[in-house]
Amino acid sequence: MEEREFSMKEAMLFSQRMAQLSKALWKAIEKDWQQWIKPYDLNINEHHILWISYHLKGASISDVAKFGVMHVSTAFNFSKKLEERELLRFSKRENDKRNTYIQLTEKGESVLLELMRNYKPENHSIFQGVTPLRELYGRFPDMIEMMAVVKNIYGNDFMEIFEKSFHNIEAEFTEENGELQKVSEEKEA
Repeated sequence: MEEREFSMKEAMLFSQRMAQLSKALWKAIEKDWQQWIKPYDLNINEHHILWISYHLKGASISDVAKFGVMHVSTAFNFSKKLEERELLRFSKRENDKRNTYIQLTEKGESVLLELMRNYKPENHSIFQGVTPLRELYGRFPDMIEMMAVVKNIYGNDFMEIFEKSFHNIEAEFTEENGELQKVSEEKEA
């Protein structure tokens, strides 16, 4: 029998702490997220699909499911609803007839950009929960350890997509008068 570098009690306590903290955080995040997207008649899965398709520009349903941490049928069914609302477009590729791909429509991008412009941190309990830490330390809490845990569970591909979406926000958006604005095409050139 291989000797462990941790006790069963230590392992169980860690797992339970993570479970309880994750559940509490998710409950707050879920409520914040639902309130933010409610005026747009979207649910969390639909918003997440719009977000993913914006950043991956032509993602397959499999990619959406993987990055959205949802079952393929969930990704497909919610994407279909978004297509019916003309927010997404489905397609097949000449060199890949097996997979279904989605692309944001102009209307879909417009909705997503309006959502981003209308983000109000003061309406998000998760943001309010970190504000005292930011005031104390001058920065938001580091995510590096949590990202390492997620990477070990979901792999490098997941983390590459994760990082790409946030890099896109950094590169493609600016703040004007307290609102996020997409950098215009003229400014990008």
